[in-house]
This record gives sequence, structure tokens and C-alpha cells, in this order.
Amino acid sequence: MVKAVSFVAKSGTGKTTLLEKVIVSLKARGYKVGVIKHDAHRFDIDHPGKDSHRLTAAGADTMLISSPEKLALVKRHREAPAIEELIETYFSDVDIVLTEGFKKSGMPKIEVNRLERSATLLCRGEVTDPTLIAVASDAPLELDVPVLGLNDPEAVADFIEKTFLQ
Repeated sequence: MVKAVSFVAKSGTGKTTLLEKVIVSLKARGYKVGVIKHDAHRFDIDHPGKDSHRLTAAGADTMLISSPEKLALVKRHREAPAIEELIETYFSDVDIVLTEGFKKSGMPKIEVNRLERSATLLCRGEVTDPTLIAVASDAPLELDVPVLGLNDPEAVADFIEKTFLQ
């Protein structure tokens, strides 16, 4: 099973910004990194006028576009697949999968907290989420899990490396 950790936070906290920097750090260390972003809204990577859009608009249930450098897959489904299924199906060739979102999953989680955005945590608020393994924050928090500097992506990458990759 591929190792995975989910970055969770309230919207506007800086999950994507932190993830970008952690990915750069892990890549510099030689790791193959996969990423899954949860989108609670509808998104569309096909755009009118493109052949791929025409094919999915015609009714294709699965459409894959491939070039020498990358591929993109558009697959229709009735309900969102479980995160574990996505990881197993699409990420067997990476060392670690970092996800953004999936706060209701049973995956290990690093919560991103920015005091300016919220003084309360998702995983240590009204409910204690046992899958929380660390918090990346710009506030000095006293918690039962490690608190990492929100503005220190190297420390977050160090934590991920020690926890999952060694």
C-alpha cells in the first residue's frame, strides 16, 4: 500500500501554498510524490473547442488524453470513489501521496492552521480526530501531536520523511 497523508484545514488557510513547498522539498530529496486534491464542487478540465471535450460531451464514460510528458484521465462516476481506491488505482508508482482535503477520511492528517483565519482546529475542536498526526501552525499551540511551523515547509517535509519514508 502506498503511504499517504492528508493536509486538512478550513478554506483559505494556506493548504495549497504549504503543499507546493513540501512537494518541492520532497522532490529535491529524490522522492516520487503523488497528489490528490479534493474538490467539493464540480470541476472540468475539458474545455469547449478541445477534442477531449468533444469526446466526453459525446458521452464517453472514460476519456484519456496522453502526450510524451503526461496524461489526463476524465472518468465519470455516480459517486466519489473512496480515497483509498484512488490511491490504490492511480498511485502505485510513487513513494508518498499527499492529499489536500479529505478531512472525513481515515487517513493520517496534518492540519494546517493560521491563527488569522481561525483560532479553533478541525481535528482538535468539538471532536478529536484520532488520525491527526501533526499540526502546521503560525501559533504556539499546546497539543498532543507535534506542532510544526506553518512557514517552515522543510520541517513539515522532515516530519513526513521521518514518519512515512524511512
